[in-house]
Amino acid sequence: MLYIVATPIGNLQDITLRAIEILKAADFIIAENPRNSLKLLKHYAIPSKKIVQFAEHNEHKVLPTIISQLSTGDGALITDAGTPGISDPGFRLVRACVEKEIKVVPIPGPDSATAALSASGLPTDRFLFVGFLPRKKTALGKILSLAKDTESTLVGFDSPFRIKKTVELIAKNFPESKIVVARELTKIYEEFIRGTAVEVATELLKRDNVKGEITILISFK
Repeated sequence: MLYIVATPIGNLQDITLRAIEILKAADFIIAENPRNSLKLLKHYAIPSKKIVQFAEHNEHKVLPTIISQLSTGDGALITDAGTPGISDPGFRLVRACVEKEIKVVPIPGPDSATAALSASGLPTDRFLFVGFLPRKKTALGKILSLAKDTESTLVGFDSPFRIKKTVELIAKNFPESKIVVARELTKIYEEFIRGTAVEVATELLKRDNVKGEITILISFK
């Protein structure tokens, strides 16, 4: 059996009791970064156990071995932060389990996309999650146009090194849009920058740099 276990995106208290129990009971853990996972297990006093790395650089190599182990035992998939399989290679492991008829059980919890959306103040009845925003202007324009045409709030991730340029492009081409930049969610320096595309672009340009993990939301309603 494979458990998909959501872990904190920042504040370590954001974990469910069920997630802790599953991590304790699992025969082994499948992790994006074993070092980060060891810190998490230690924090919650979870006994040490075998940790198998499953990341973009080795996923195809280790997938057959993990599937073999899951056919006889229970594994818990975790990522560096948040819900596994969301914009990371975890979905390929889930797909392989489904194909092999290995039961997959979600253990829900923290997720930066829905956390940012819930506190954004933008419409939440319909949203379009796109993972990391494309770097190219044309591709970004197509995604924004899709969100506008479908009256969806666009939710995505962006690099702190690109966010200024991204918002400038949006302000130039979609000045009527509303933007929320959610930075460092659940952490000490959590911040929401809200306003029209032009207002948010102006605010970001005042700053020498922008730090931390960023979720960006764009609405046309």
